[in-house]
Amino acid sequence: CGWLGADDSKLLVTGSADQTVKLWELETGECRYTFPFETPARSVNFSLGETRCLVTTDPFMGTPSQIHMLPIASNVDDQTSERLFTLEGPKGRIQRALFGPNDKTFVTGGEDGTIRLWDTESGKVLVEDEVHKKNITSMSIHADGTHFITTSVDKTAKIFCMKTLKCLKVFTTERPVNAASLSSIFDHVILGGGQDASQVTTTSSKAGGFESKFYHKVFGEEFASVRGHFGPVNTVAYSPDGRSFVTGGEDGYIRLQHFDADYFKIDRALGYEAAYQRFRSGGGEQ
Repeated sequence: CGWLGADDSKLLVTGSADQTVKLWELETGECRYTFPFETPARSVNFSLGETRCLVTTDPFMGTPSQIHMLPIASNVDDQTSERLFTLEGPKGRIQRALFGPNDKTFVTGGEDGTIRLWDTESGKVLVEDEVHKKNITSMSIHADGTHFITTSVDKTAKIFCMKTLKCLKVFTTERPVNAASLSSIFDHVILGGGQDASQVTTTSSKAGGFESKFYHKVFGEEFASVRGHFGPVNTVAYSPDGRSFVTGGEDGYIRLQHFDADYFKIDRALGYEAAYQRFRSGGGEQ
């Protein structure tokens, strides 16, 4: 699903394997419009102002993966199923597509382990790079739109510059990584994942790596973990204000957790605040 995350957001968009994309009113929960597709919808993402929606659909019955741009009408009575464009995607599924700064570009990541930066107007690929050895499982953008994070079955998560696709940081773990989220108020990252669901019944939750793990975005160190799920964590997200986070797991549970007062002092307690100041001033190393 997709949501702009702004204080004045009024819409939610969802995509499904039932070959539809639906617009919902956030306040009432009512379905505002249904867009029909010929293949399963894999990902959705709103533009600034919720005036357009980026949709990716899966390869199916001889139809390749595709990228669609939908106009979103301000008045529900004016909404149609019109596409601004439809582009043929790379081989395999496109797991996620995200708008770039000012919606002039968008980035995609998929089963081929490659991220691609596209020009929104021309539909041409500007930059592409194979950045993961295995399937990219998710992508999430920072609130300021300057960088994004990818996760992969290859047990890594990576942060990239949105304009150039330059890799800025790599997080290496001992388990497949299914989801990640970037804090809007601290240099913190949450990673969620775990071993494949087919093996969940034969192992303990601890051995399966089902914790949500916290890393420092600049220094790359793991500083905390939170247990709760007894299956792989498939999605994680910080709240827009950075004061809580939510996880969804293979166990069928959604867990909403609020940070206590100690969390907001953790950078100082662990020495990150002083180290970062030294790093920025050139007076010391990481």
